[in-house]
Amino acid sequence: MLEISIPPLETPKMNFRRFIIPAAISAGLIAAAAVGVTQAVAHHAFAAEFDGKSPVLLRGKVVKVEWINPHAWVHVMNTNPEFAQVEWMVEGGTPNTLLRSGIDRNSLKIGTEIVVRGYQSKDKACTPICKANGRDVTFPDGRKLFMGSSGTGAPKDGADKSEMP
Repeated sequence: MLEISIPPLETPKMNFRRFIIPAAISAGLIAAAAVGVTQAVAHHAFAAEFDGKSPVLLRGKVVKVEWINPHAWVHVMNTNPEFAQVEWMVEGGTPNTLLRSGIDRNSLKIGTEIVVRGYQSKDKACTPICKANGRDVTFPDGRKLFMGSSGTGAPKDGADKSEMP
C-alpha cells in the first residue's frame, strides 16, 4: 500500500512565526544600527568645534573634572590675563586615552595648579562658558603630558608624539 503524506494547512500560529519573528529581528538590527550612527555623529572632529588658529595658554586651578565619554573635560579657573579670566572648560581625549598618557583622578585633583596649552572654540564669545581643546597640560612638578585629541583635524603641533615623522 502506498502512503501519501499531505502537509497540514498552515495555521495562524505558523504564519505568526514566519512573518513576525523575522520582522522583529529586522527591527532590532535597524535599531542597533541607528544607535551606532548616533554615537558616531556625537563624536565630532576637532575642526567642527575648535579653531586651530586660535591657540590659548590657560593657567589656574582645577575646579572640576568630568571623566565622561567620548571626551573628558577639565574645568580651569584661568588667571592668565591674555585670555578671559573666567572658568574654562577644556576638552581632553577619552578617559582611557588620558589614563594611558599618565593623567588620572589623582593627578587632576580639585585645586591643582596647571597650565593648559590648547586651542579655543570657534565661539569666541565664551557663551555660556569658554571652551578649549587641550593639547597638553603642565603640572606643578614640571611634568608635561599630552591630553588632546589627535587624528580628528587637530593641528599637528608636536604635542602628540604619535604624529611625529
